[in-house]
Amino acid sequence: MIRVLLAEDMTMLRQALTALLSLEDDIEIVAEVAAGDVIVATALRTRPDVAVIDIELPGMDGLSAAAELHARLPECRTLILTCVGQPGNLRRALSAHVAGFMVKNSRPKELAEAIRTVAGGGRVVDPQLAFAASDLSR
Repeated sequence: MIRVLLAEDMTMLRQALTALLSLEDDIEIVAEVAAGDVIVATALRTRPDVAVIDIELPGMDGLSAAAELHARLPECRTLILTCVGQPGNLRRALSAHVAGFMVKNSRPKELAEAIRTVAGGGRVVDPQLAFAASDLSR
């Protein structure tokens, strides 16, 4: 069973993601939070395998929270969700040791598969965003 912490400030979206992911046989939502500044404390208490974190959160942005989470609980892998995929954010996410970076308009099954990949030690990056980031580095 993959233990997941879900950080999303929009209540309806957070609850919808929880409901969808709870339908998966191998995924368990162990915590839901609405602010970035409670992610690390919640993760230390609940010990998730994967933290799915919105990039824009009150209290502390998702990328800063992901970096702190990596420093304090490195065995928890992080998957960032964002509405707007910007190449600069992808580079910042990778430097924060994020294992996955997805846009929110992905299909629900893609999110479940991304969680499985990240939990298994792999990386997931939205292909369009990866292309845009590599194109900017030239």
